[in-house]
Amino acid sequence: MDFAGAYSADNLKFLLDGLYITLIVAFVSIILSFVIGCVIGVIRYAEIPVLSPVMFYLVELIRNLPLLLIIFFVRFALPEVGIKMSLITAAIVALTIFEAAMIAEIVRGGLTSIDKGQIEAARSSGLSSFQTLWHIVLPQGLRRMVPPLVSQFISLLKDTSLAVVISLPELMHNANIVIGHSYSYAIPTLLLAALIYFTVNYMLSVVSRKLENKAV
Repeated sequence: MDFAGAYSADNLKFLLDGLYITLIVAFVSIILSFVIGCVIGVIRYAEIPVLSPVMFYLVELIRNLPLLLIIFFVRFALPEVGIKMSLITAAIVALTIFEAAMIAEIVRGGLTSIDKGQIEAARSSGLSSFQTLWHIVLPQGLRRMVPPLVSQFISLLKDTSLAVVISLPELMHNANIVIGHSYSYAIPTLLLAALIYFTVNYMLSVVSRKLENKAV
């Protein structure tokens, strides 16, 4: 084990460059998947004719596919039909598709957990279906969704490492390159990568607990 060589200035900078790509991909994917997932979740909750069933089958299809397959499809299959994108864009698109389906189910579950009596009371007081959803159901549902949403975001951050299969220069990709220079770098490099993932994910967990406590 060569800690000194593995943690040289050049190697550390290279790993941090990979971390930067990881965080960029994760951040953009989180924002996009949250927005898209919320929209799909609300559509499924609202039971809109035709649209809701279509969303149901689409979500179930994506949720039951491995993320790795979706990454390969976006990176290698879509260019065959003229849809070409950069490595980072391909990773973001694949992660967004997969995570949006997961988040849609979290959103739908959170909304359906709201007591029906509150909805009936809101409707009887003169609120429309949309007003009831926006002012009564959604605020309470979102508070209940915080823990599972953050858990999903943590999973998304870890799943960025799967993009190593398309040579995205993220943390694990760069870690593999460092290890390739010398096998004596393997344990130090992997320990550092593990520490980085743990630190970032632990910070997300702390934020989740604080948000959950405020919601109570």
